[in-house]
Amino acid sequence: MKTTKMKSKVFISIVSLLLVGVFMIPLAGCTADNTAKESKANTSAADKAKADGIDYMVLVNKTNKLPDDWEKKLETVTFTNSVKDRVEVEKKAYDAYLKLKADLEKDGVKVDLDSARRSVKEQQRIMDDFTKEYGADYAAKTVAKPGYSEHHTGLALDLYLIVDGKDITENEDMIKYTDIWDTIHSKLADYGFILRYLDGKEHITGYGYEPWHIRYIDDVNKAKVITDKGITFEEYLGKAKSADLKIDYGKSKIYSKEDLEDAVIQLKCQFANYEGSVLKNIRYAGDKVFTNKNLKWINKKDPEAKYTQVVEFFTDFHTPKDTKGTTLEPDHEYKDYQWWLARTEDDGWQVVSFGY
Repeated sequence: MKTTKMKSKVFISIVSLLLVGVFMIPLAGCTADNTAKESKANTSAADKAKADGIDYMVLVNKTNKLPDDWEKKLETVTFTNSVKDRVEVEKKAYDAYLKLKADLEKDGVKVDLDSARRSVKEQQRIMDDFTKEYGADYAAKTVAKPGYSEHHTGLALDLYLIVDGKDITENEDMIKYTDIWDTIHSKLADYGFILRYLDGKEHITGYGYEPWHIRYIDDVNKAKVITDKGITFEEYLGKAKSADLKIDYGKSKIYSKEDLEDAVIQLKCQFANYEGSVLKNIRYAGDKVFTNKNLKWINKKDPEAKYTQVVEFFTDFHTPKDTKGTTLEPDHEYKDYQWWLARTEDDGWQVVSFGY
């Protein structure tokens, strides 16, 4: 995802989390024998990867930090893309990308790499810049915490399109080329890549749908399983479970369906911090909460924001047995858990308050 974007209105289903690393299909079961064999094979592969260097199945997200010794072990290559930007990529991921790129060109699809590896030090610099420009609260909401960005791994690649000889690098422009992205996504697994941030899975990944953000896992078979089942990397690794999520947007005379959908995406991205919790229901609280009293209350929580609109949603979810690091009760069924979001006329929704 482009790192040059600052405060801007949320569009389509892309959230304001600009620096991934800057957006329900249950995990299918297996027979006991197959599960045992796959588990043993996965363990063996992971041990070998760690012995050789990095673990290509490493999970880095909002709740899982980059291993401390990762940057020491990482081997990368650096090249210049078509818009003259220097891009650093993990070696094997880059080799696989070149094969993917060559295959796509046979179908008339041309891509290049917008970004890949970003060091922890660089992420900290970006965080500092955003904090200085917009304040600590906004920076915390829009920039991935240093150490928790998948881009640190060098295995996360952001693509951009080249259409009719023109570089298409802006997110709002790229999102329009759905047919091209479908072609790209259909070939990812053949080269050990997965689409990392799936549409509708924001409550698991913590990010909105990004058709350009792919992840190398160095295993074609695993990539095909993840792709064919339509599951997230977190689900495949057993870090998350997905229920048949029901969303009730109600009937609003104030907000459009798109307005409420954008708010729900932000809510879901925040919910991803409750690792292992299963989100079941999201319900719009209704227009009645949009009062001067509530707006005044919301603005007290973030005086610099000067919010002009407010919404409330209720959620139902179940927590895992281990909720360490959160304020949630373990193995608990939460009902009507509140989420308050607000926005100004020029910016997207922000989660301002949540809980009972």
